[in-house]
Formats: sequence, structure tokens, C-alpha cells
Amino acid sequence: MDAAPQLTTALKVDYETELSEFRLAYSRAGCIVACVLVPGGVGLDMAFYPGSVLPLGVARGVTTIVLGLLLALLYSRFADKYVRAITVAWLLLPQIMIVWMIYRTDGALSPYVFGLSLALYASGIVMPIGLMQSVGLGAFTCVAYFLAGLLHLHAPVPGGALIGNTIFLLFSATASSVCTVFNERARLKLFALKREVAEKNATLQSTNHALAQIKGMMMQQEKMAALGTLSAGLLHEVNNPVNYSMMALNMALMDPAVAASAELKESLTDAKDGMLRVQSIVSDLKTFAYQKPGGDSERIFLFEKALRSALRLTGFELKGVDIETDLPLDTHVRGDEPAVIGVLVNLLGNAALALHKAAQRRAGLEPQIVVRAERQGARLFVHVRDNGTGIARENLERVFEPFFTTREVGQGLGLGLAVCYAIVQRHGGHLTVASEEGAWTEFRFDLALATADAAADPGAPSTAIPPPAALGAPAGAVPA
Repeated sequence: MDAAPQLTTALKVDYETELSEFRLAYSRAGCIVACVLVPGGVGLDMAFYPGSVLPLGVARGVTTIVLGLLLALLYSRFADKYVRAITVAWLLLPQIMIVWMIYRTDGALSPYVFGLSLALYASGIVMPIGLMQSVGLGAFTCVAYFLAGLLHLHAPVPGGALIGNTIFLLFSATASSVCTVFNERARLKLFALKREVAEKNATLQSTNHALAQIKGMMMQQEKMAALGTLSAGLLHEVNNPVNYSMMALNMALMDPAVAASAELKESLTDAKDGMLRVQSIVSDLKTFAYQKPGGDSERIFLFEKALRSALRLTGFELKGVDIETDLPLDTHVRGDEPAVIGVLVNLLGNAALALHKAAQRRAGLEPQIVVRAERQGARLFVHVRDNGTGIARENLERVFEPFFTTREVGQGLGLGLAVCYAIVQRHGGHLTVASEEGAWTEFRFDLALATADAAADPGAPSTAIPPPAALGAPAGAVPA
């Protein structure tokens, strides 16, 4: 099947643009070759017609000069527009010179007829000219040769040689035209193939990008699963002695002797605070150890109420911070309300810390946190954005890793965002983040709406695609 019918109008326009560049490059190269071969033919003149070297040399010199002028036009700003006409002109010029030389020498018996034939083959096989141009060049050459042989300066006219050579040139012109047609088809097919390969490469790149995003998400899930396995083995070993210690400390604090000694009471209180901290860490680790959604993950609650609770819990940290909320009228979602409150508390706490650090670095900063939610399909998408310090590019891929933190030693274990990631994942959603270092940070997660569709499949994954920058390469505020 021909390639031409397979090209749409838009593709044909692209093909003509590409062919124009191809035609111009080949026309320049061909014209340069002609400028070399035409004067180089003086050797033939000396071999065949030593007595006519001067007039033939003059003809070659004039032709070379004109070819040089046409070559200059091919490098001018008019070349793209007139490349076809210039190409035909410099192709005809050597033919005219050879026809004159045939007329000037032996007419039909002149060996220069082979030069005409060679030029026809070269134009059809090498030069990117059209069929009509090739036919026109062949017809002109045949007619011009016949007239040159018929009217040459010597008599009588050798009719057999004239007719035979004319037929030979006609064959050459026909072969040249056929080559032109097949060359054009080959160029069309090559262009169509290149376009098809380019489109498939674009599709492949898109697929690879999607696979890279999925790979990043799977790696994060594997990290969570590994930590869950570790946590499950440690829970009983740690939790039981902690509970015994808490009971002993509570009983000791009730002893009258402790109440009478301020130093002993302070020491026991510090020990109790330490045990409470250990209990808090164990509670966070439980999130990884038991990630299967239970009954709590299917309860319906009002997200707006959960947000108010989180704002109250972080009220001390958020002093002096402007809080803006933008929520839809209906924020009923399905899930574990305490766990979602924990996610919000962690995100708001991180934002507050980033804002306090930014206030120390940027004078006149007005700390602000914007909590925005929007309904998309069967999911509620929540955005928590602050204008704090952001996060460094080198930390973007590690923000959700367990035990990764940018805080100073003793100020956090780096479990906050990792716990949040696991909680959101347990609700069938994704926790993602985008950030610009020194300017802002925005976390985003989604929950199932408490609608009929969502109720049918409470653990259905989000239908919206997270931002590419957040998949597999999270970035955000200072992690807990």
C-alpha cells in the first residue's frame, strides 16, 4: 500500500516542511558537485577535442559562474521559498551547456551525449525533485539533443546515430522519472514510519512515567510493611513492661512519703513522663503493625468536626498563625475519626514548626495555614498548605520514610509523617506533598465520602491521580 493515502492533511503539512529542509540540503550538495564537475570536464575536452579546448573551456567557465550564483541563492533567505525553481535551474544549466557542446563539436556523434544521460540518472536517483520536474527535464534534454544533432555545424547528419541516441536519452529520462516516483514513495513511507516511531516513543515515555510513579508508591508500601512486621514483634515485648512500670509509678506517687518529698515526687513524675513517651511511641508503632481496616474505618463522621478537634489540640502551637478553612457544605466521610484527627494534628504541627522557623528567617512574614477540601467523585480531597520554610530538594524522596527527620536530636523520631501515610493508605487514599523550598508546603490526602457510591465500597482507591511530583518523590514541611 502506498504511504501517501495514509497521511492526513496535518501530516502532509509536516511532511512538506520536512521535505523542504531535505530538498534544500540535497540541492545545495548537488549544486556544489556540479560546480566541481563542470570545470573538471576540461580533461574530457582535451582528450576528445584538443583543438576546441578554448571555446569549450569558456562555456564551462560561464556555466560554473552561473552555478555559483545559483548556489549563493540556495544559501540566501529566499532559499526555502524558491528551492524548487533554483534546483530546476541549476539542473538545466549543465544540460544546456552539454547540448551546446554537442552542437559545437560532432553533433549526433559527439561523446558528450553520455554526459546528458548521466545528468538525467543523477537527477532522478539522487535529487529530491517531483515527477513533473523529472519528466520536464527529460523531455527538454531529448528535444534539445535532437535539435543540436540536427542543426550541428557539420553535414551530412548521421540519422541513425541521432535517432538511436535520442531513443537512448528517452530511455534514460523514463528511468529517471520512475526512480523519482519510487524515491518519493520511499520518502513518504520513511516519514510515516518516523512519525509512527515518534508517537510510540511518546506513548512509551508516558507509560514509563506512570510505571515510575507506581514503583515509587510500591516502594513506600514495602517500607511500611517492613516496619509493620518489625513493630508487631516488638509490641508485646515493650508494652507489657511499660504498663507494669506505669502502675508502679502511679502507686508510688500516691504514697504519703512521696508527697512529703518534693525531690522524690519530681523524680517519679519525670519517670512517669518518660513512660508516657514510650507509650506514645508504642501507640504510633501499632499503626504499622495492624494496618488492616476494621470497623472504625467504616464509620461515618463529619470531617469539619474532626478538623475543629485537630485545631483545638494544636491551639498552643498555632498561636499567632492565621488559619483559613475552605470546606464544602457536606463533609461527611467514612473512616476512623480519631486516626484522621491524628493525621491533621501531625500535619498542622509540622506546618506550625515550619512557620516558626520561617518567621525567624524572614522578617515581616505573616504565618498562614490554609486547609481546603473539595469533593471529587466519591472522594474528599484535603489540602493543608503553609507558607513556611518548605523542604530541601535532597530530602523530598525521604519525607515519608520511618525514622527520617530533619529536626534536632531528641525533638522527634521521624515517625509522624510515616504514621500519617499508613493511616491514609489504610483508608484507601494517598498522602502526597508538594513544596517549594523557602516558600510553601502543601500536603494532600483523600478520604471516602459517605455517599451511596462510597458506602458500597468504603475502601475504594482514589479516582484522581496525585500530582507527578508527589508520587514516589514526596516533599514537604519539616517531618515529625
